[in-house]
Amino acid sequence: MFRYRALSGASTFVLCSALSAIPSMTKAQTADQTLPPVTVEAPSQRQAIRSAKKPAQRSSAAAVRRRKPVATVATNPPAPQGDGSGVTASLATPPIKQRFQLPQESYSITAKQIDETINLKDPEDAVKYFPGLFVRKRNDGDNQAVLATRTWGLNSSARTLIYYDNLLISALINNNNTNGSPHWNLIPTEGIGRIDFLDGPFAAAYPGNSIGGVLLITSKMPDHAFATAKETVSVMPWNQYGTKDTYASSLTSAAAGNRVGNLSWLLSVNYQDSYQQPLTYTTNATIPAGTTGAFPALNKQGLPADVVGTGALAHSLQTNANLRLAYDITPLVQMTYSLGIWNNNQTSNPQTYLTSTATGAPTFAGITGFASNKYIWDETHLSNAVAIRSDTKGVFDFDVSASSYNYLQDTQLNPFTVAATGTGYSLNGKITRMDGTNWQNADAKGIWRPYGYDGPQEISFGTHVDRYELENPVYASSVWNATSSTGTGQLYSDGEGETWTKAVWVQDAWKIVPNLKLTLGGRLESWEAINGYNLNTTTSAAGAITSTASISQPNLQSTNFSPKASLSYDPNKDWNITANFGEAYRYPTVAELYQSISVGGLATFANPNLTPEQDLNGELNIERHWNDGRVRLTLFEERTNNAIISQTNLATNPTTGAQVPTTTVGNVAAIRMQGVELSAEKDNVVISGLQLFGSMTYVDSRILSDPTWAGTNPLTGLPDTVVGKRVPYVPDWRARAGVTYRPNEKWAFTVAARYSGKQYSTLDNTDIISHVYGAFDNYVVADMKIHYNATQNFAFDFGIDNVFNEQYFLFHPFPGRTYVLAGKYTF
Repeated sequence: MFRYRALSGASTFVLCSALSAIPSMTKAQTADQTLPPVTVEAPSQRQAIRSAKKPAQRSSAAAVRRRKPVATVATNPPAPQGDGSGVTASLATPPIKQRFQLPQESYSITAKQIDETINLKDPEDAVKYFPGLFVRKRNDGDNQAVLATRTWGLNSSARTLIYYDNLLISALINNNNTNGSPHWNLIPTEGIGRIDFLDGPFAAAYPGNSIGGVLLITSKMPDHAFATAKETVSVMPWNQYGTKDTYASSLTSAAAGNRVGNLSWLLSVNYQDSYQQPLTYTTNATIPAGTTGAFPALNKQGLPADVVGTGALAHSLQTNANLRLAYDITPLVQMTYSLGIWNNNQTSNPQTYLTSTATGAPTFAGITGFASNKYIWDETHLSNAVAIRSDTKGVFDFDVSASSYNYLQDTQLNPFTVAATGTGYSLNGKITRMDGTNWQNADAKGIWRPYGYDGPQEISFGTHVDRYELENPVYASSVWNATSSTGTGQLYSDGEGETWTKAVWVQDAWKIVPNLKLTLGGRLESWEAINGYNLNTTTSAAGAITSTASISQPNLQSTNFSPKASLSYDPNKDWNITANFGEAYRYPTVAELYQSISVGGLATFANPNLTPEQDLNGELNIERHWNDGRVRLTLFEERTNNAIISQTNLATNPTTGAQVPTTTVGNVAAIRMQGVELSAEKDNVVISGLQLFGSMTYVDSRILSDPTWAGTNPLTGLPDTVVGKRVPYVPDWRARAGVTYRPNEKWAFTVAARYSGKQYSTLDNTDIISHVYGAFDNYVVADMKIHYNATQNFAFDFGIDNVFNEQYFLFHPFPGRTYVLAGKYTF
């Protein structure tokens, strides 16, 4: 049955009318002069412009006398942004890299480039053409979108760091693609100024979670009154297995800000209404007796897994708001504060494909997997971040920042099982809660320039502390959709615990000669896990608790030192050769230690005795650059000892004797990844306004040692080995290519393609069946976008993601052809 999902997003024009009535906006216009639309540079971009001028060495007193420059404001479309020397803004040195003399190689994109080239429906869309990166975005509004890097896959959320200004949005409570996913939803799409990605764990300033890299998202702060409003609508027809439908989403976003004296402010708001294609399918080892409608199928390992219906089939309503304040205490010292709040109300109503042969009515046939995919999920999260920093560019500068993230409410309601007949559910159910989960981060950093700004030596140093607390009780409820948040008071399970990390670090960037720089650094970290507690129960088929077991887990601790080194050489003004080395320790997350869960018949068991990962990472970069282009070749190798990896195998249920999939978290003794990456981008190729960009990454990943492996081949039942097999979730090839043509300032046309090769999700590489639910397929996806500045105030976008409707699975079925239409008004 074909159904069309109606949109319920607010109208852009209503928002435009409301915003235009704000007195602080309208007073910027006169009777004979219309205020042009604005594109406002982020402070970080202004810093990049100042930094690139490289003033001569001077005393700190002279630096204090320097007046703080006023940021420029460009009309729409803005002129190409650069570093003050004609260099394209995305090719200029990122401000954070310049400020702390960070040794990593980087890739960047600006707000202007995002507007012109990317179908932006969520913040994470902005990085989909970055070399070596992939975001597991399953649908518009996905709140489980993990960032994968060239050597770490889409289950490695704790192996990258993502910041929105001073707020860490990486959820380092877990290392997976569910509750460990970054909180992109706190980032307003109209609040992005630029995005920079720093490769690898080569800077002492970042913790070991940077082994995959660091993504820095910078907001844009205004210098005078402005406002924007944008409406984005996407429509995706869908036809797979027994589900044929059209899924639509709408995103209404707005931003407004001003600068009054020493105070500037930016308020950004998003509202998203999204209907999602099936995120999962419900499968069964056999077609239930007395039914028709199932789709005979295999799972990724070749075992029977007949598709009997959808799993999660969700409708999500999300709202986020972000307020950012900046106050200049002095012309050279600024304090910032940001407050973010996000709410998600999501419901899922699974669809069965089964029909009873006796009655002709739809039926769940007693398959309990349907129950876990019937849910009501309500989330409200709050973030706070405060920072103070100096920008004297003299002998000494400092940064001090602190942030917190709190799950104010996070409750999911499920029925316990399905009714014996038909498509009903049991009255009783489960209440899964994560409210109370929270984390805090604090950093104090200093920069000492004994020879002045841009002198031959700069020493940076700092301290860090973080705390992560997990609260994850699952309560029994008598009425699954109406009982209070603690249900009957009985616990089906519970996982609690804390981790703490304290660190000190130092880095010395020394220009031996003007074109040869040696950077040495080190990070000393002390980590501990405390207050670990687990409770587990067994139940009857109806949900009655039959036994309970609880345990207080042992405390863990570890102290480690991580050296860093980099040597950078400029043979001439157009070439650079850089060699980087970094050791890093990635500590177990609190959920890897203490969170054991069961969803849809799949049990996941934490491991309270995990040891930290030790990562040894090296790369050689050779780069040729122009003002409007760059070509970079990178050779890299990475070895990780005691890699923390989740692995799923079949285990025997002691009650029923059935084989059920079970996931355990453990340390793999040693893995190795090595490869090569080639990336390039160039403006004005052959003709003015024609830009080409692309990248290709090859990774040879291998498991070197895993003496604890005791798995068997699911088809033969015989023991197998994992040594020599490829590392899970790391594809062998990944590529990006695209072209953008800007014939004038009004139009931009972009066509791009993304490719990923085969990847495995099992340690023994037994998932050999492609294009089935649960598989990890290779794919080629093409996108296109047309951007049009109709007037100085109005801009319109039309695009198509997945132009050729490629159908592929990365465990989940990924989006098909999606049509995107957007309109933006700038006051």
